Amino acid sequence: MYIMATLIRTLLMMSLAKRLITLRKEKGLTQQQMADVLGVHVNSLKKYEAGQAQPSLEAIKKIAVGLHVSTDFLLFEEHERDPGDDLALQLEAISQMPEGEQMVIREVLESLIIKYQSRRWDSGRQAVK
Repeated sequence: MYIMATLIRTLLMMSLAKRLITLRKEKGLTQQQMADVLGVHVNSLKKYEAGQAQPSLEAIKKIAVGLHVSTDFLLFEEHERDPGDDLALQLEAISQMPEGEQMVIREVLESLIIKYQSRRWDSGRQAVK
């Protein structure tokens, strides 16, 4: 468990090219084997790993699926997609509550998010008229 957490932290601080190399080596794959798994040409993979080319959105999706990671994991640096400190502390506190209370909080958050998105959509629609 500790080794996996350390690997994840290390990967999060790397560029996409370095992440691809590290993930490939962790899986014990050659570049050709990984290209086959991902459904991309080996020359494309070599360019991605060398930082000479950026994969297309379709290639990023294939890479994420093939390596069983999220696209966020591949693309974003550590803390780029994390909640702010205050929200992170609140989420941590919620995670320690009983499941029933967590469910109520989820429902309240979902309703507030839907309400906010509806207002945005409606105001955007009215602006077009």
